[in-house]
Amino acid sequence: MTPAYERYRRGVLLANVVSASGQVGATRSRRAKIEVLAQLLRGLEPAEIEPTVAWLSGELRQGRIGTGWRTLASARADPASAPTLTVGVVDDLLTELAATGGAGSAGRRRELLGSLFAAATADEQEFLFRLLTGDLRQGALEGVMTDAVAVATALAPDDIRRAFMLSGRLPLTAAIALTEGAAGLAAVRLQVGRPVRPMLASPGESLAGALAQLGTEVSVEYKLDGARIQVHRDGGDIRVFTRSLREITTAVPELVELVAGLPCWKAVFDGETLALNDSGRPRPFQETMSRFGAQSERELMLRPYFFDCLHLDGVDLVDEPLSRRLEALESVAAQYRIPSTLRPTADQAAAYFDSALADGHEGVMVKALDSVYAAGRRGSAWQKVKPEHTFDLIVLGAEWGYGRRTGYLSNLHLGARDPDGGEPIMVGKTFKGLTDALLRWQTEEFPRHEHSRDQHTVYLKPELVVEIELDGVQVSSRYPGGVALRFARVLRYRPDKTAAEADTIDALRALLR
Repeated sequence: MTPAYERYRRGVLLANVVSASGQVGATRSRRAKIEVLAQLLRGLEPAEIEPTVAWLSGELRQGRIGTGWRTLASARADPASAPTLTVGVVDDLLTELAATGGAGSAGRRRELLGSLFAAATADEQEFLFRLLTGDLRQGALEGVMTDAVAVATALAPDDIRRAFMLSGRLPLTAAIALTEGAAGLAAVRLQVGRPVRPMLASPGESLAGALAQLGTEVSVEYKLDGARIQVHRDGGDIRVFTRSLREITTAVPELVELVAGLPCWKAVFDGETLALNDSGRPRPFQETMSRFGAQSERELMLRPYFFDCLHLDGVDLVDEPLSRRLEALESVAAQYRIPSTLRPTADQAAAYFDSALADGHEGVMVKALDSVYAAGRRGSAWQKVKPEHTFDLIVLGAEWGYGRRTGYLSNLHLGARDPDGGEPIMVGKTFKGLTDALLRWQTEEFPRHEHSRDQHTVYLKPELVVEIELDGVQVSSRYPGGVALRFARVLRYRPDKTAAEADTIDALRALLR
């Protein structure tokens, strides 16, 4: 251990984090997971909170550190006999790794990784290897970790969720809660230029059902087949983010130029963007997504459709009702509002739903006008209604095809997200809807996400999300979630979503009713 790390020798041991990770992964009880995590959080020093929360959520505080699987595999050494690594030592080393670049960086990376693995026990090596390869899945998803922070601090979960929404970073939110308490959480404000976690919608069983639940004080909006965007303007500084909070400003210059022309100085807009064909109808979702990585002006042009305004000229609006936020949006960006109608009758809403479909869109969103902005939660205040049931599910594996599909990965194994943070729960298989192009793509792409295989199937890490259309679900004893998909078919892959944003097993079970 180098002298630079001596000050951390008395910190919390990495072994404690590894033990907590193992305990969380070994139980399906949400309450048990939360208690294990809360106990660990209570014993952390301030500087240890952010890295620990990030690791137990399966992430690195530093983001990508530029180290591949082969480099990590070659760095593994005989394990240490006893734990000595502390959280501070490991976090400092990862920070140094992330900053290492230029001439001689490969050798320096091997040296740093070699010293890390040589000081780690066998269990610590396994934990670090899975963490650094993105394969650490022990069930501490955002919801579980958020509740654990609440238990560890005896603070209101809603206060923690609100601070998380506005900061966009759970490790930072946990550090504030554990070191500054309720006052620190209350001081977290929306900051123009820093992305806010987006509010999500729940699948609505039907238009009539959504209207019956939410009443007449609603907005009914087109549900576009586009990509979620969040646009921040602070004077001449305009930044555009995806639903995962990734910045794409340089890839969408036409959106930046458009927002620069709006009559406001400071603003945060939430909405969708999509490419249109010459007749004004939406192009396929994949074509819109391709623009997020485009660098050429010859690529398809994107058009924004804003449906919310979270800040306008010095006034935060996240705690205002949707009706007030829509008034603010209308005042500065009326020409870019998503098509919508306020307080429609049941017949008017049905006609609007038919109009959305006729215009080539997915359906409608029904939103309560008195709802405040609640990020990251699929509450009933926003409901998406489509003509068919569609769910975003996780690809767990694929079977090798036969007949004309010989040589291609075909039949998909599909899983729903466990809301308590466990492994995805398998709910069915399908090969329907797979075009020749998708078969070729799957066969090339899936091995990059492989964690094992047998003679018939390639099993994947839970990283890829696919949108599935189905007629419904049925009770099943074959699958662990107790439900199975009926007549499922592939619509498209969702590169804009992570497995943590897939639909839950509870959403599928709701169809049984």
